[in-house]
Amino acid sequence: MVITTIDPARYDAQLAAKRARIEQQFAAFDPPPLEVFASPPMHYRMRAEFRLWHEGDDLYYAMFEPDPDAPLHKGRVAQKVVRVDQFPVAGERINALMPQLLDAIRDDTTLRRKLFQVEFLTTLSGEALVTLIYHKPLDAEWEQRARELQATLGVALIGRSRKQRLVLERDHVWERLMVEGREFHYQQVENSFTQPNAEICRAMLGWARDATRHSTGDLVELYCGNGNFTVALAENFRRVVATEISRTSVASAQANLAANGIDNVHVARMSAEEFAQALTGEKQGRRVAAMALDACDFSTVLVDPPRAGLDAASCAPLMEYPRIVYISCNPDSLAVNLAQLTQTHRITRMALFDQFPWTDHCECGVVLERRETA
Repeated sequence: MVITTIDPARYDAQLAAKRARIEQQFAAFDPPPLEVFASPPMHYRMRAEFRLWHEGDDLYYAMFEPDPDAPLHKGRVAQKVVRVDQFPVAGERINALMPQLLDAIRDDTTLRRKLFQVEFLTTLSGEALVTLIYHKPLDAEWEQRARELQATLGVALIGRSRKQRLVLERDHVWERLMVEGREFHYQQVENSFTQPNAEICRAMLGWARDATRHSTGDLVELYCGNGNFTVALAENFRRVVATEISRTSVASAQANLAANGIDNVHVARMSAEEFAQALTGEKQGRRVAAMALDACDFSTVLVDPPRAGLDAASCAPLMEYPRIVYISCNPDSLAVNLAQLTQTHRITRMALFDQFPWTDHCECGVVLERRETA
């Protein structure tokens, strides 16, 4: 669904519908009362991407949505172009930049020709990174004009084409999130995953910090990304071992730990499956040795998996930890995993984070504590 118009007066009703859906879907697990974290109804997305549509002399941003009235194309529903002049779900900085960029390049053949996509990455403080993506090689003339555009707009700019990536100044922005009176700094790299809704991200970090406050022992974090939770939770634990498979995300996590003065975290580039093998001694090597697992006393595991959730084999090792903090971007896969995890653990906290208002998407957080055995 393409969101181009929204009515803030309807926000409470759409959030109430999400609450009802989650409460009904997870009632069988007997969770405590659901904690609900509302998003700003407008201007909440810190990143956005658009196709750039050329119609004669006209130039505009475009998105696509299914066109059920059109004939099927190769057996699939056809897509129709939706013109986007303003995008109210995106941050105010993005909405300000959208017309400024078009005005600057409309009559500039070097910058406009064969430009087909624009991506914006911004922060709450107004930093902005703009990526221009082309169907042509980018030459010295393009770079000169792009540097002038960068100065005009007051942004960092990147050009992309097939087998080309020209970074004119930097490939990231620095987000600063105030959580529980402390400011955390996050390097967010172009074309790498970051939480799109900054205010909800702050809520998630505050909730996770509160859920793990006064912890004893150590934390293991799987799928740590750029260290979003790692940075915020480190002071709640004696030591943290975090794993992530993406090389870019691992490098960004390291930068974020340094930027926040955190020295009790080790980030390992490995998959969750490899880490499970390292714990059992099946996997050895330099990366495993660097984690110093023998010195760890893991009391808590935090997992933030992809939409598919975890398969049964990946879920089973979590059941060995006294406490599980599960962040989920897909309630359906979460429900499947909870059917397994609640065999040994009970839900002590559950939250709904409205990461994507005006869509059916629900982001959830669950804390599970190991059941006492007779």
